[in-house]
Amino acid sequence: MSAIRIRQFVIHYSLTIKMRKKKKLSDETILASILDSEHNLRDLVRLGEEPEDTDAQMELPKQLTILPLRNTVLFRSVVVPVTVGRLKSLNTIKQLVKNGQKYIGVCAQKNIKTEEPQYDDLYEVGTLAKIIKVITGHDGSTTIIIQGKNRFRMTKSVQENPYLVAEVEYLTDIMPTTAEAKRAKVILKTIRENAQQMIKLNPDIPDDAHVALDNITSLRFMVDFLSSNIIHIDHEERQALLTIDSVIDKAVKLLEFIFRELDMLEIKSDITNKTHHDIEQQQRDYFLRQQIKVLQDELGDDTPESDLRKFKERAAKKKWPEPVAKHFKKEADRLGRTNSMAPDYAIGLNYLEFMLDLPWQELTKDNLDLERARKVLDKDHFGLEKVKDRIIEFLAVLKLTNSMKGPILCLLGPPGVGKTSLGKSIAKALGRKYVRMSLGGVRDEAEIRGHRRTYIGAMPGRIVQNIKKAGAANPVFILDELDKVGADFRGDPASALLEVLDPEQNNTFNDHYLEVDYDLSKVLFIATANSLDSVHPALRDRMEVVQLSGYTQEEKLQIAKNHLVSKIRKEHGLTAKQFNMEDSAIEALIQNYTLEAGVRKLSQQIAALARKTAIQVAKEPSYAKKITAQDLKTKLGVPVFEMENYEDTDVAGVVTGLAWTPLGGDVLHIESSLSKGKGKLILSGYLGNVMKESATTALSYLKAHDEQIGIDSRLFNHYDLHIHVPSGAVPKDGPSAGITMLTSMASTYTQRKIKPRLAMTGEITLTGRVLPVGGIKEKILAAKRAGIWEIILCYKNQKDLEDIEEVYRSGLTIYYVKSIEEVLQIALLEEKVLKPLNLVISPQAGGGMNGAAD
Repeated sequence: MSAIRIRQFVIHYSLTIKMRKKKKLSDETILASILDSEHNLRDLVRLGEEPEDTDAQMELPKQLTILPLRNTVLFRSVVVPVTVGRLKSLNTIKQLVKNGQKYIGVCAQKNIKTEEPQYDDLYEVGTLAKIIKVITGHDGSTTIIIQGKNRFRMTKSVQENPYLVAEVEYLTDIMPTTAEAKRAKVILKTIRENAQQMIKLNPDIPDDAHVALDNITSLRFMVDFLSSNIIHIDHEERQALLTIDSVIDKAVKLLEFIFRELDMLEIKSDITNKTHHDIEQQQRDYFLRQQIKVLQDELGDDTPESDLRKFKERAAKKKWPEPVAKHFKKEADRLGRTNSMAPDYAIGLNYLEFMLDLPWQELTKDNLDLERARKVLDKDHFGLEKVKDRIIEFLAVLKLTNSMKGPILCLLGPPGVGKTSLGKSIAKALGRKYVRMSLGGVRDEAEIRGHRRTYIGAMPGRIVQNIKKAGAANPVFILDELDKVGADFRGDPASALLEVLDPEQNNTFNDHYLEVDYDLSKVLFIATANSLDSVHPALRDRMEVVQLSGYTQEEKLQIAKNHLVSKIRKEHGLTAKQFNMEDSAIEALIQNYTLEAGVRKLSQQIAALARKTAIQVAKEPSYAKKITAQDLKTKLGVPVFEMENYEDTDVAGVVTGLAWTPLGGDVLHIESSLSKGKGKLILSGYLGNVMKESATTALSYLKAHDEQIGIDSRLFNHYDLHIHVPSGAVPKDGPSAGITMLTSMASTYTQRKIKPRLAMTGEITLTGRVLPVGGIKEKILAAKRAGIWEIILCYKNQKDLEDIEEVYRSGLTIYYVKSIEEVLQIALLEEKVLKPLNLVISPQAGGGMNGAAD
């Protein structure tokens, strides 16, 4: 008997055993009718509902011969086929048949891999089964057909050899009560509906099973029937169902398994339907493309073959290195063998097109007229002499050698000084193409080197993309905001730039997308940055840094007169007669409405004035054609900034210092005062660590040289010293205020006057030396704007004044010092301030004295 026939028998017998009541047939007659007839399930279920067990009145044995089952759990009233393979089990069946016994205990194994299960290897709860028939196959295999009768629990092992015998106690199913009848009916209906949906989704279950479910009206039989025949659950889960006594609880648990099975079947059905749809769509697309191809051939339109042929024709005329030509040919041949419908075909086509569009050895001719280049640079930018000289030097060498690697310049300076626009002027002066790449916020190394073509959506890096955009292999390439490059898990773009900006390496730059070396040595790279602190040290080493300091007030005036006013006038559609500004108005605009090192804000304010004038031109026939300093308050409102000027105060401890900021130079008023206390040093004014250490150093020097300076040493222990730097919301740091703080402290402790209109800057040491500081140009210009007449500098800063034009130094007296003694000799006057403090030491401290006395 085949396995399929046996499975059919199981279902059919479960539903037709009821024929005994209506037709009083024996088991053998029923079995023969099922196995030998061709009746289907639909015919068999017409006979009625769940079968009634004629053996229910029999006396149940207290000891049962136990048959272990590997992966089968038998339920009440359900018929299952069992193939007996183990020798011990075969002997058990033969012995039962020989003795005429029709009943056997069936228990499931805990571990299906156990070959010789003993009592402890079996689950306690099993099912009393009736042996319906023993079938011997043609291959000698033995299959028994059994039907579940009652559940039992093994309580004691009687024997284990030659077969298992155990004492059992029978379990009673807890049927729904009258009060639970309505709930049981709802659960039965829910199980039937979901089971039918599951049968519909599972092609392995015959359609006649729908009829079988419709004819089952008993909740208990429905649960047992589905648990055994329909639903696919684990071996342990079936055993758990068998253990439950309450029919309703067992039904609810079965529902959970049905819902889970339904979810799996629905997902499987969706995947199957989508797969069939995708296959049908691919076939449809294939036929459509074939038709399009035929139509293109008839009409003479471009086809993949014609595109590839055109690419090869362009490649034959291309000037590129031999390795690149070989690589192109290899990629073109590979593309020719690729199906034009394949996704890789479009990727390969784009790659070949990019290689052809990239300028390999296509160079623009440099204009080597040095005089013209200088005029172009001077016309577009005022000042910036160092940068202009460097470009002229590059042109001069290029003119003599006719071959030179492009320099790697880095323009370093505050915002608004013209670093980026200077790149355009350089390109214009050289007659080269101009491209710009902003590095601000770039965090992915692939932005520089590109993506490998193995990735979906791979693209070349922005370096070669911009070279392609320029259309020449020797453009002026601006790398803007170099100091804003970031880094994260995707790589470090700054490290990738090391190869780009190294003249010894960039002739073989390798882009991941391009896969072949590209020569960047002819490119003139110009990087711009506001600060080098965040730039990779190795990257700084590869660049020639050109410092662009902030513009002075005089330079801003010239820039506004010669460049900004005319440019803005043109942008706003005004003429020189309609819009013009007096020099005094521009100066007032610079001092009172802008605070910057560059001219960007100045340009914005001039544009605001131009818009106001445009309104007047459009509305009023007559108006003031020239803007004066008095007009600014009316047009722009009250001044935004107030320039720091020298303050002539007759108070001890107020000293004027000079500071450098990213916006240019500035004057810094440092104040100090004494109050009774225990000698604490109090610092205020948002000072940084370096500046605090300068104050500590200055105080230590005064304590060590109190007699030389004329300070009563007892003051250090009985008075607190407070040093304050105004503009408390502005952070301040750096060592350049060292001599200023020391002079302020000395003036406070001695109550001596400070020389009027004097400013100073310099670092100090504990031994009394004065060290050089930076930003001298900006500081001197700030001092002159503030009305300072005399300045104290370290003698080593004397060389820094050579870069400052004489016109900006005129009217200033500069003292170059080496030690603190020289500073105090110049800054402190012998006379006391007008109202000196009465610094008194208490008698307990060793007698009183007037600290202000000589």
